[in-house]
Amino acid sequence: MKAFVQIIRFLVGALFVYSGFVKLVDPIGSMYKFEEYFGADVLNLEFLIPYALPFSILLILAEIILGLILLLGCKAKLTTRLLFLLTLVFLFLTWYSWYYNKVTDCGCFGDAIKLTTWETFIKNVILIFLILLLVLKHKLIAPLFSKKFSLIAILGSLVLFFGIIYQVLTHLPIIDFRAFAVGKSIPEGMKYPENGEDAKIHDFYLYDANDADRTNEILTGDKVLLVVMYDLDKSHPENLGNIKAVTDNAIAKGYKVYGLSASYIDDLVVLKQQYQLNFDFLNGDGTMLKTIIRANPGIVTLSKGIVTGKWNAKDAKDVILR
Repeated sequence: MKAFVQIIRFLVGALFVYSGFVKLVDPIGSMYKFEEYFGADVLNLEFLIPYALPFSILLILAEIILGLILLLGCKAKLTTRLLFLLTLVFLFLTWYSWYYNKVTDCGCFGDAIKLTTWETFIKNVILIFLILLLVLKHKLIAPLFSKKFSLIAILGSLVLFFGIIYQVLTHLPIIDFRAFAVGKSIPEGMKYPENGEDAKIHDFYLYDANDADRTNEILTGDKVLLVVMYDLDKSHPENLGNIKAVTDNAIAKGYKVYGLSASYIDDLVVLKQQYQLNFDFLNGDGTMLKTIIRANPGIVTLSKGIVTGKWNAKDAKDVILR
């Protein structure tokens, strides 16, 4: 039994560390998922939406730190009980997603691994039983190192994790698992696999003020620069001065420049005049735009539909134009 408990302990601990890490490198993605869960058509907890980001960060840190502590083997009784409670939360959310067909991608492994709602729910059912075993047999979980070493490892990890969070929130995710990552082909991502699965990209459609489809124009252009502002109300207009400098330079170098947003065209026209922007805006699906880049505004360069660069607007000075 002791050997079996050790196997379960390392398996569960590694799973939580991995699951937490792939979300740690992109906490904005987790924030979007919590906003969906808090929405009126899901859990109807809209008053929590403004707190979606701190809530997601707290849950991510709890997940990865508890997994690390379980691997180290210290405070086994408390750790296993907290993991049990945390998994109960995940179990409820994934059951709700599966039973009511809401939030069909719970983001349990960020964008690194995609599971159906049923697969995710079953994963958490199995996980809750494994953790329950660890709760009952916590006395068999022995520390791997001294208390001092374990404490230093945990505190050092926390410092590292907070550093990663700061980096990705002020710039962009350090690892991009999405279909719009640098080097990925958007047209290829829009193709449906022969095995019948959904295409990785199924909502990339862009329209101008006259409702004309401009998608093909975007995906076939050799030198394209996109300014993504999925929601003007949530954007950071202080970065628009940087964007104007970059887009002026891009146009001078032969780039076709477009703004992408899910906001009303009338509001976009006012914004263009206010900041004397030299490009027109196209409308697209808000979820798709948030998936393209974790910045609002953000800058993306394309060549024949292949993503060649991505930058947060505050890093506009680093944009590379060929």
